[in-house]
Amino acid sequence: MAEQSAGERTEKATPKRVKEAKDKGQVARSKELTTALLLMVASTALYSFSDNMAGSFADLARKAWTPGHKAIYNPYQMVAAVGELFGLVAYAVLPFFIVLFVLALMSPMLTGGMAFSSKALKPQLSRISPGKGFKRMFGMNALIELVKALAKVSVVFLVGYFVLNQSFPKLLSLGSGNVLSGVENAISLVLGSFFLLSLSLLFIAFIDVPYQLWNHAKQLKMTKQEIKDEFKEVEGKPEVKGKIRQLQREMAQRRMMEAIPDADVVVTNPTHYSVAIKYDPMNASAPIVVAKGADVIAMQIRKVALANDVAIMSAPPLARAIYHTTEIDQEIPGGLYMAVAQVLAYVFQLSNYEKGRGERPIEPDNLPIPDDMKF
Repeated sequence: MAEQSAGERTEKATPKRVKEAKDKGQVARSKELTTALLLMVASTALYSFSDNMAGSFADLARKAWTPGHKAIYNPYQMVAAVGELFGLVAYAVLPFFIVLFVLALMSPMLTGGMAFSSKALKPQLSRISPGKGFKRMFGMNALIELVKALAKVSVVFLVGYFVLNQSFPKLLSLGSGNVLSGVENAISLVLGSFFLLSLSLLFIAFIDVPYQLWNHAKQLKMTKQEIKDEFKEVEGKPEVKGKIRQLQREMAQRRMMEAIPDADVVVTNPTHYSVAIKYDPMNASAPIVVAKGADVIAMQIRKVALANDVAIMSAPPLARAIYHTTEIDQEIPGGLYMAVAQVLAYVFQLSNYEKGRGERPIEPDNLPIPDDMKF
């Protein structure tokens, strides 16, 4: 049961999975919405451009059927006349086709957004596979497409019947007037009926759009194992990440140990903490922690300090305060300036005493540590 549940696609697709699908051209698309919008805009555009198109076609008819005598017998003028006729046709229909072209590009984006993928253009053997072709012909998607087709036919038939029933008196009256008014009324009637029939397809589109979004999300669903594998791929395997962190810690400790010989003093809590401090007034405004550690690392810091003649001073409260408040390569906080200054002064005086200059200094005790820095 556990293996079966692990193989079921029950988890929502991750952003990475969605992006990969979009890169392959797999996005939610509703052909019904595109078709309905194209037909509605086509009927509206025809109605809007009808006057201009009618005038252009009238000019076209006049020039096509009334050529001049010279144009008939002159091949060059005939070519020019034909070119002029094509110009009139383009002028008449170009705005209409531009509107449809723009809508054909924009309408699919209403459901799945813009997506252009060269991968979708590559030939795929699965598209010509007989088995998968049979599955597409008789699968669930084919059944749903059949239901949508029957629904479209039914809706268009009912709307068409209603429109024809309402427009029947107008159809009978077309022959009672003059030719021009009859043609205008007929065009208006056809375009109005075309618009209402196109509008009826929106009913199918309103059902199809949520279904396409749901079906697309369903197809992208992942198994729990796929999500785990993707997480490992993106974040890296835990054992590899652990090894990287270990190497990073080792490199950081190596750099830290290399900085101890240049330190001025190592402040210790003899059993737990060690902090190495360096003060360079030419390059820093305050002492800097160059190394710190606890337990085993603290012992290693003391060993490196002894091997390089770096002064070691036991000051447990100060060692704990610096360890918990300051990171490596950071200046000590202002609250510890006074305490660290006393330690450095003692170390410098002790160094001069060992070189035969001055008296032996007294090791400071009861260093001033702020209450909020006592650990």
